[in-house]
Amino acid sequence: MKRNYIIFIAMIAVNSMMAQSEMPDSIEGRELNEVVVKGEKPQIKGKDGIMVVDLPNIVKDKPVSNILEALGYLPGVVDNNGMIGLAGASDVTIILNGELTNMPMQNLYQLLYTTPIDRLKTVEVMYTAPAKYHVNGAVINVVLKTPTPLDGLQGQVRAGYNQGHYGSYGGGLAATYAVNDWTFDLNYGLSRSKSWNHEVTYSNHLIEGQRSMIEDNMRRISESWSNTIYAAATYKGLRLTYNGQITSSAKGRSLSDGTLGSFTNNYIYDEPINYHNIAMRYSAPFGLTVGGDYTYYGEKRNQSLFQKSAYLLGELNKQDINRWHIYLDQQHQLGKWQLSYGVEYQRADDSSSQKIGDSEGFSGTTSEDLADAYIGVQRSFDWGLSFIVSAKGEYYHNNYQHNWNFIPQLGATYYKTPKSIFQLNLSTIRVYPSYWELRNGTSHINPYAKVLGNPSLQPYLNYAGQFSYIFKQKYVATLYVQYADKATVQLPYQSPDELSLIYQTINTNYKRTVGLNLNVPFNVGYIWNATATANVFNQREKADHFHDISFDNKKWIFYGALNNSFKFSQNSPLSLSVDFTYISPSIQGLADLSALWKVDAGVKWQFGKKRCCEIDLQANDIFNRWSPTMTIRHAGQDYRMKVRDMTRNLKLTFIWRFNGFKPKNESGIDTSRFGTGK
Repeated sequence: MKRNYIIFIAMIAVNSMMAQSEMPDSIEGRELNEVVVKGEKPQIKGKDGIMVVDLPNIVKDKPVSNILEALGYLPGVVDNNGMIGLAGASDVTIILNGELTNMPMQNLYQLLYTTPIDRLKTVEVMYTAPAKYHVNGAVINVVLKTPTPLDGLQGQVRAGYNQGHYGSYGGGLAATYAVNDWTFDLNYGLSRSKSWNHEVTYSNHLIEGQRSMIEDNMRRISESWSNTIYAAATYKGLRLTYNGQITSSAKGRSLSDGTLGSFTNNYIYDEPINYHNIAMRYSAPFGLTVGGDYTYYGEKRNQSLFQKSAYLLGELNKQDINRWHIYLDQQHQLGKWQLSYGVEYQRADDSSSQKIGDSEGFSGTTSEDLADAYIGVQRSFDWGLSFIVSAKGEYYHNNYQHNWNFIPQLGATYYKTPKSIFQLNLSTIRVYPSYWELRNGTSHINPYAKVLGNPSLQPYLNYAGQFSYIFKQKYVATLYVQYADKATVQLPYQSPDELSLIYQTINTNYKRTVGLNLNVPFNVGYIWNATATANVFNQREKADHFHDISFDNKKWIFYGALNNSFKFSQNSPLSLSVDFTYISPSIQGLADLSALWKVDAGVKWQFGKKRCCEIDLQANDIFNRWSPTMTIRHAGQDYRMKVRDMTRNLKLTFIWRFNGFKPKNESGIDTSRFGTGK
């Protein structure tokens, strides 16, 4: 679990005026003292089951320079294994300006990291996304500002350095330009990264009544150069976008020392990792939207395993994916009702292969087809209720299976006064395994541990419901429940037939979560602004057939965070932040995870003409406590792993904005199904 939540602030002013009369008044005139009424700018608004968050205002005093960092301060956001999650939602899709990006999650995160916070207009949080977005379940819609011809060319240049165990650095350029009816967007990022993590494992392996203790001390090092490009051109209702990432000089190494000896596992990508997506979308004035996109992903990874200097085996993993996607949506306004309907089709061809030593692991092309049709209605009533309801029929087919699914969605908001807002969301989410997991491949970590594919792996359905109460447009309480039928899990399994530790993604019976999430912002004048987050939930995971054993694991879990920002004066160019996060002992399948906590701190300094320059210094996980210990002791399984991800790092960022590229007063993703490194 990872990634935090948060909320907001702001102010509004009202002045008094003296009325004059042309006729003389017999009442003696009196001069009144100036009256100033202070209030808070709404941080959250609600409509149709959508939570609209003024995120730029929330993070204005935080050491935040890009949209990815800002999303960590959304109310209800949690850190979900390095990914952005929402309390009460299993999976979250991030879209841009209401459009699905169709890029892998890591590419989208890179794009958001290179997009300056000054481009952000607002963020919409939808626990139940309307069917017109072609996304199941929860959605975070990042709405960017649209430049006007009066703005001309605006941009931002960024350079940064990150010191963890090793140093990483990078930079980027973001620019917008508008002329007549055209608008252009360009975002380019270049980064050189080098990462390190440390795993210590103890496997008390039982075979034929005898136990063997296998200890291993593994250090992993990886490094790469990455180029990320996002370009968009818009003319009236027509929009053309390209996003891509080329990762070159990618390589890594793991060094193992333990009971079985010393091993080195080298991997290198023989060719740059390529991701390219081009999309076109047209929105007609009469409610018709038609669009399509094409995606290519390719990688070729060569792996070699050594015991000391002796060569043991080699693997060649190759993946080439071509994916086509088209859709058509239509909306009609029928009085106070809005009717929407549409169709969608996606085709993916996965031409992947694996060769282990001199033997052929697998090769060939597998195809996947996905088609659906939906209908939905939307209505707002004068007495405060608004809702969106939709139903989608979906057909899924690949080389191993095919099935039909019915996917209903409901989002409703009762908003009579700004003081109290009620929201109800019911959703059905279909989760698909990665392409590589569906292959019958084997990846060796060392002679003892290996990762197996699973062609029989099935997509699973996740049912979710959330009821939220928003008080004074800033305080949020969310009661939620999730039920994932045939949820997947990948955990280490000690084989009873051989001295082998197996990682394989399998379907369980279910995963169920019930909880309550609270977000409470508060402030002491302009000096101290803070948000407290508390998430208490009960999690249960059950499997009758985890390989040859079963488990039924459940636990109450607590997630807490306190995010603080400080300013020395109301218009101070300097601001400080200190954030605390804690997760109590938790579970993952049959495994127990230790408690985690961390402290982050940062400082932001704005300077130059009109504060066009900015320096951000951020220290994350100062005490190096944000890494879990996994323990498995169940049905003969006895395993323990301590991970040191080295999340502790120091990051320095310099930003220069030109031509007034700054915040202005203003009154569509496929996730990680690509990659062989599973």
